[in-house]
Amino acid sequence: MTVPVIATARLDLVPVSLEDAAFVQAEFPHWEIVEFMNARVPWPYPADGALVFLRDVLLPQIARGEARAWTIRLRDGGTPIGQINLRIGTDEHRGFWIARAFQRCGYVTEAVAAVTDHYFEILGQPELRVSKAVQNTASRAVSLRQGMRLVATGERDYVSGRHPTEIWALTREEWRARKPS
Repeated sequence: MTVPVIATARLDLVPVSLEDAAFVQAEFPHWEIVEFMNARVPWPYPADGALVFLRDVLLPQIARGEARAWTIRLRDGGTPIGQINLRIGTDEHRGFWIARAFQRCGYVTEAVAAVTDHYFEILGQPELRVSKAVQNTASRAVSLRQGMRLVATGERDYVSGRHPTEIWALTREEWRARKPS
């Protein structure tokens, strides 16, 4: 499965590669990046964590058609600022993170819209589901802006411990009705 480059007004979403390991490695030892990520992310973050994850987990998932993942880059020179991924055939479909210096600039909302459109219109998936710690208010705001609905609650383990969790969903029809033009 080939992962395409996706262009938005300010961003290029470029397929993840091993060359992204140094960028990821520089950001992941920072608590505010990993705090609400799945507990499978090791903490403290190991010196080779990004390389091992990309090489042994994410890139093989992409090769098997189980995932798609992009490095979020600024269009004005290709500066990497985050990553976003889709998972296919699971109960949880999208994840993202943005480098600390680029948070609260609207980049995540822009990348999420492009990837959500790809998920529904290119991959033909019927429903997108995401989970997040209740305390992760920035991620919750992204879901609300997309028109997602809260469909379940529970608890999950994150890097920062066990937290109340919300499950959000959006159908292809709901996306098409709200989709940015």
